[in-house]
Amino acid sequence: MEPVLVVVPVAALAAVAGALARRRRPAPPTQATFKAPLQIDRADFDRPDSPWLLAVFTSATCDSCAGARDKAAVLASAEIVVQEVEVSARKDLHDRYHIDSVPTMLLADTHGVVQASFIGPPSATDLWAAVAEARQEAEGPADGPTGGATA
Repeated sequence: MEPVLVVVPVAALAAVAGALARRRRPAPPTQATFKAPLQIDRADFDRPDSPWLLAVFTSATCDSCAGARDKAAVLASAEIVVQEVEVSARKDLHDRYHIDSVPTMLLADTHGVVQASFIGPPSATDLWAAVAEARQEAEGPADGPTGGATA
């Protein structure tokens, strides 16, 4: 009778362990992650001497690229050059900067340091806020509570 008392609990434990193992779900598949470059060569783009560049990497087959390009175009000024970099026209730049997803936007300062980036279409609010924040940080803090005025 003693071997039955040992075998039954062991079998029950094995059955529970097997049921738990079957219920365990496999790990999800690995998802691709896209990264924006941290530095670019401003000489690769229009008006390399302008203080800011907003490069908009696009593709003619991308449905959301036109909207991203239109949001960026509003920011063009004497200080900000907005340049569309369409893949069929400038595949060399897509390859050089490893642009694997469009639209991708890069906001670079005069030295080519990317201050903000978006992979996928940003909202106008997010894009415009990122540009304003980068420009404000580049200008530095104001001198005193009244923006530089002294009493």
